[in-house]
Amino acid sequence: MNSVASLDSGGGHTGPVNQFSEMKTEDFVKIIFTELTNQDPFEPNDSSALLEQLNSIRSIESDVALTDQLKSLVTENQLASASNMIGKYVDGMNEDNDKVSGYVVSVSRQGDSVMLELDNGWTLPIDRVESIVDPAMFADPNGSSSQESPEEVSRDRM
Repeated sequence: MNSVASLDSGGGHTGPVNQFSEMKTEDFVKIIFTELTNQDPFEPNDSSALLEQLNSIRSIESDVALTDQLKSLVTENQLASASNMIGKYVDGMNEDNDKVSGYVVSVSRQGDSVMLELDNGWTLPIDRVESIVDPAMFADPNGSSSQESPEEVSRDRM
């Protein structure tokens, strides 16, 4: 099993879970061929066990691919939701756990996070938004603004 040892020692990972997630199909195939090459010809390994291992590998790869696709779908959904917040007044906790609020002027994707960029320069992760106010709800049909602005409503809630 020198092949397995060389695969495990090559990455400098901290635990077996990380090493396993780094392995590719080719690595598993090398291990299986190493097992077949080194088996006792008078007591060969069970071929059904080998097929079960290959099916397990395929299943794991399929799960990883599905997880990646779901992450991508969640990010796309967050972007779509965030784009609907442009022009809205929001408040929530930023990444430094400071309470921030303002009008959403743009949306950006930073890695796996979707960020709302506010008119006052703050950024707010979409998953940390606590309230959303539509400023159109405070406009008088005659064109003048109503008595309370979204900022005042937000302050009243605190």
